[in-house]
Amino acid sequence: MSFKAGIVGLPNVGKSTLFNSLSNAKAEAANYPFCTIDPNMGMIPVPDPRLDVITGLIKPKSTIPTVVKIVDIAGLVKGASKGEGLGNKFLGNIRECEAIIHIVRCFEDDNIVHVEGGVDPVRDKEIIDTELQLADLEMLERKLDKAKKMTKGGNKEALKNVATVQKYIDHIQQGKNARTLEVTDEEKAYMQDVGLLTAKKVMYVCNVDEDSVVSGNAYVEQMRESIQDEEAEMIIISAGFEEQLIDFEPEEKQEFLESVGLTEPGLNSFIRSAYKLLGLDTFFTAGEKEVRAWTIHHGSKAPQAAGVIHTDFERGFIRAEVMKYNDLISLKSEAAVKEAGKLAIEGKEYVVQDGDIMHFRFNV
Repeated sequence: MSFKAGIVGLPNVGKSTLFNSLSNAKAEAANYPFCTIDPNMGMIPVPDPRLDVITGLIKPKSTIPTVVKIVDIAGLVKGASKGEGLGNKFLGNIRECEAIIHIVRCFEDDNIVHVEGGVDPVRDKEIIDTELQLADLEMLERKLDKAKKMTKGGNKEALKNVATVQKYIDHIQQGKNARTLEVTDEEKAYMQDVGLLTAKKVMYVCNVDEDSVVSGNAYVEQMRESIQDEEAEMIIISAGFEEQLIDFEPEEKQEFLESVGLTEPGLNSFIRSAYKLLGLDTFFTAGEKEVRAWTIHHGSKAPQAAGVIHTDFERGFIRAEVMKYNDLISLKSEAAVKEAGKLAIEGKEYVVQDGDIMHFRFNV
């Protein structure tokens, strides 16, 4: 399983440059709006030092990391919810994603035009928020009309549904995003089919100049203050700097990073934040043929993890043989883990832990 996140923002804030640096793709990055007409998708390997360590011990024929799907969506503008620019199409692209990566420009550069006339990340964020909120309100009005038609005869369930939809409408009309609304599990389940854009989890990426990549700048602080009441992640990246790293050899890359005060590429912190945002964990399978990382939602049980590998594994699940990462590292081999009595046999109710190394037994 991999998750799909969409990069959004105003034109010329660095979306395609960030996409290029993350995916090593070459999406056209140009100094004018709507450069990216069709959404570009990148499959990004997830950097995980544990995978390298396991590979060093097992020495398989191949090693396969888990991946993240990133979609570079063209810049939204004011009026996108009403079809301005190429808004309708791109709002549809966002709707297909599980999470939103909202990039805001936090750097000055006279050579790169800002569509709003100057750098103001909070204003830019609010423009995007407003367009997504307007798109949500349109969907909610349709949902409300359908719910009201079911209230004939005083149907209590239908009346409750109308109240739920109205609750969302009132909240968003105040300029707030749906993800900040306190709702019950029942209310959330009823609204699931709407696919609200502002209900999606969001990570704000402050795109800064190279000199601000370690400590940020005043624009970053403005953004941090503006989102303090949201359940959102925020990271600092210099997209231009990250793109420069693409062509460096590993040793040169490390020297380049250290020259600006970094210990690792922004990609690493990006992935960690994305995992935290979506509540994702990684488990591993390991054998002579292949060592591989797999992504699951936090709290997944053993059969669900097996199903990520193949649906037949979940349907025919019998048991899981589980090694803890730290046990394998300290004891150096699977055989030693078994001899020490640390290979656990787990059933259908076992909740997979981040870093577990698993073998599945199943009936075909």
